[in-house]
Amino acid sequence: MKKIPFRLPLSLTAALLMTAVAADQAVAQTGTVPVVPNVPQEEAYELRGLPPQEAAQEASAEEGPNRYLETEFLTNRGIKTYGWINAGIGANNWASPFNGPITFNDRNWQGQMNQLYLVNEKLVDTTNGLDWGGRVDLLYGTDYIYTTARGFDGFLANQANGSGVVGAPSWASSKDYGLAMPQLYGELGYGNHVVKAGHFYTIIGYEVVPAIGNFFYTHAYTMQYGEPFTHTGILDTWTPNDQLTVYAGITNGWDNFSDPINSQGILNPGYINANSNAAFLGGVSFKNSDQTQAFTSTVSSGNEPVAFIGAPVNVGNRSIWSNVYTNELSDKVTYVFQNDNGWQFNANTGLQNQGQLAGLAQWYGINQYLFYNVSDTLVAGMRFEWFRDNNGYRVFAPIRNGWVGGPAQGGFQGNFFQATWGLNWKPTRNWIIRPELRYDWYSPDNMAGARAGTAPLPFGPNFGRIANGGSEYGQLYGGCDAIWQF
Repeated sequence: MKKIPFRLPLSLTAALLMTAVAADQAVAQTGTVPVVPNVPQEEAYELRGLPPQEAAQEASAEEGPNRYLETEFLTNRGIKTYGWINAGIGANNWASPFNGPITFNDRNWQGQMNQLYLVNEKLVDTTNGLDWGGRVDLLYGTDYIYTTARGFDGFLANQANGSGVVGAPSWASSKDYGLAMPQLYGELGYGNHVVKAGHFYTIIGYEVVPAIGNFFYTHAYTMQYGEPFTHTGILDTWTPNDQLTVYAGITNGWDNFSDPINSQGILNPGYINANSNAAFLGGVSFKNSDQTQAFTSTVSSGNEPVAFIGAPVNVGNRSIWSNVYTNELSDKVTYVFQNDNGWQFNANTGLQNQGQLAGLAQWYGINQYLFYNVSDTLVAGMRFEWFRDNNGYRVFAPIRNGWVGGPAQGGFQGNFFQATWGLNWKPTRNWIIRPELRYDWYSPDNMAGARAGTAPLPFGPNFGRIANGGSEYGQLYGGCDAIWQF
């Protein structure tokens, strides 16, 4: 945060695109339009305190994407209307119908319109004192299933869809396509505080749902399986100075709008605050004086039901602690490091190895990114990740099959590794092309069971067709998508 009017800082990935595209640039994060090509270098690499979809920075009509939906009437009142279309295709080397645990672009050799995304927002400007703002996001496409919240655009935990699956997305138009409203909130700002109330994207982690907030077409396991996507509640953002931002609020937990924690009945009613899904959401972001390095640490902690199965469930605390560090090593090279650690108590997975705590599920991992500005319109990037599902509790695929009652598999207890190489090419102000190549590898804890076919594997020709998963430890994937902003 640099100054008022209030602006949420940019993410590294959008910043990289911004620098790479110079005269062309103007990339917006999940919800705003942050990309002015000739902003000072220290602002161009400003780390977000909130995720990219929350970043906001003015972009003039001459320098930013052409905004075809904006009108003088709305602009004069501080209201912005814009969006993007994101579509692509990806394939795996096994000819499996699904690309394994890869979620957003999950279908093999099937073109997907991932996102037709529309944003309406009014940014808070406290220059003259108290001010209000707000935002509404609409997402239509194959990505909608990952952003829904129970009790809003998703069914309740005790309410089944047509396939008999509880808690599933509820605004579907077909097996693969549907509508979600991942953000609907209002804001009040005064001085160096801005308070948000409503339904909004998480502040946890580095990668985000909106396509324009990410460098790569595919996502890290950490984002897909280890972190919440949305919250409903209240969040205060305090910026006492240019180098420190503090967040604190209370939410309904992970991807939950109005679903009571006891809607299915509780098997352990004696657990502390068993009937409450109130969760703390907060964190801090520090930047050095020249804005070339930044560190953000965020936390969410509160009770969650262990599973959404339409029957009484255990309740236990679920906590996630995420740390992101970025370093602009030079005008051309930027490095990002992320570490996440998650816990779910009373998980009762039944997959604990000797020496592990019964009933406690853990997941954690490390992501590293390296970006290089090849030219004014081209950026190269690399991502390497290790993600551990310590109890076979978090990774579940193909999720799309699971929501429609088709064959799906979980219980991948072990280590996931993935390396991704990609490019971001911006031929015009409104277009971004993102080709990538990715290799995934899974190392199961139960290697003997995997070899004997009694323990599930996440890749292979049968994956997505039969209930016991695939037959392979690794997968080579290639894909490309395009984003057109309007």
